[in-house]
Amino acid sequence: MITPVLLCGGSGTRLWPLSRKSFPKQFSAILGDQSLLQASAQRFSGPGFAAPLVVTGHEFRFIVTDQLSGCGIAPAAILIEPEARNTGPAALAAALYLAGQDPQALLLLTPTDHAIADPATFRAAVALGRVAAEAGQIVIFGIQATRAETGYGWLEAGEATFPGVQQLARFIEKPDAVRAAQLFADPRHMWNAGVVLVRASVLIAAFATHAPAILAATRPAMLAAELDLGFTRIDPVAWEKVPEDSIDFAVLEHARNVSLVRFEGGWSDLGGWQSVWQESPQDSAGNASFGHVTALDCENSLLRAESDDIELVGIGLKNIVAVAMRDAVIVADMSDSQNVKQAVTLLKARQAKQAVQFPKDHRPWGWYETLVLAERFQVKRIHVHPGAALSLQSHVHRSEHWIVVAGTAKVTVDDKVQLLSENQSAYIPLGAVHRMENPGRVPMVLIEVQTGNYLGEDDIIRYEDIYARK
Repeated sequence: MITPVLLCGGSGTRLWPLSRKSFPKQFSAILGDQSLLQASAQRFSGPGFAAPLVVTGHEFRFIVTDQLSGCGIAPAAILIEPEARNTGPAALAAALYLAGQDPQALLLLTPTDHAIADPATFRAAVALGRVAAEAGQIVIFGIQATRAETGYGWLEAGEATFPGVQQLARFIEKPDAVRAAQLFADPRHMWNAGVVLVRASVLIAAFATHAPAILAATRPAMLAAELDLGFTRIDPVAWEKVPEDSIDFAVLEHARNVSLVRFEGGWSDLGGWQSVWQESPQDSAGNASFGHVTALDCENSLLRAESDDIELVGIGLKNIVAVAMRDAVIVADMSDSQNVKQAVTLLKARQAKQAVQFPKDHRPWGWYETLVLAERFQVKRIHVHPGAALSLQSHVHRSEHWIVVAGTAKVTVDDKVQLLSENQSAYIPLGAVHRMENPGRVPMVLIEVQTGNYLGEDDIIRYEDIYARK
């Protein structure tokens, strides 16, 4: 069976403010009710596919488990990269992990932040490539181009090697407009989807030949990997020596055993807000809307209100992107939406927390968001998953008031333990050892009011934590 390898990193800047460093775009529901990660996992599930292997970062590990659980998928393993090293080392780490169980294992390396409109057709393309991969080829997937795109890398197809499979003639870097038009006019050329189907042993051998330094550093990092709460943590000391490189540059552009399968269905890497507009349902005037939106005399625009308490009104807009969140808003000409990354850089220079921090702060037990933050007090909404528990902790600089608004809370304050239901509350004095738990089968929501002279998240002394945080 084919093991999907879900590459789940990224810094999340091109779709700011919906996507940020603390919550990249693969975790957002951009084109439907599911997140891009959930859609990717379900795309490669069912007959012919094994449970997925996920490669992600430390800060995303519980978001990954929560979202996969939410769509009914249990990963075979989750590899934790100590630091992102691009797709080359991530792919090799996955291959080494699977080769430890079966050197001939077939793995399908796939990003988790792309949109594919017809999953069944893409699975059929993977089935075409399987014969070539079993024969020792590294199979990549090309997208039938629909425009002269300058933002994608391109591929040139060569002679047929297997039914539905062609030899890869060459990679073509992102072209300028003139070159893109030439490529688009030639049916041999297509976009690079960044998806790879290959045997574990074949990929390891390719790294040994074309990127031996990456293999020499990654292998000991995987050999020293340790289990932690069900996650496989790659050894951080050895990982520091791993060179950073993409799988394309490190291996694929040099290997001679690369084959290509053409995919003619809808695909997008959602590389900017213009791509989101192109992939979204539109009205007769070309407007794509999400949330509480009112559009008057607007054309070819993307309007998104990302919170139930926001009303976004567009009047006379043409070719505009307008995305409104509780803590940040972007308004841009559609043709300039690729400059979002530059805007985020400027926000970082100003040390604006919105540059990297998502309004909802996800934790292994659920999430919280700050509703009000002022001098000496803060109000939060806290959502705790069924059966989850926060750490047993205390604070040096603040006291807290908890008011349950949904579900049931089991509250510990020093030696006292009590169950609180809706509209009941508890007071946690400064310095008290306390914990909140959700003993029920539905989410528990409470409002927390903090008061004190310091309200930072680092004012926590943990005594017990089922998630082994310090």
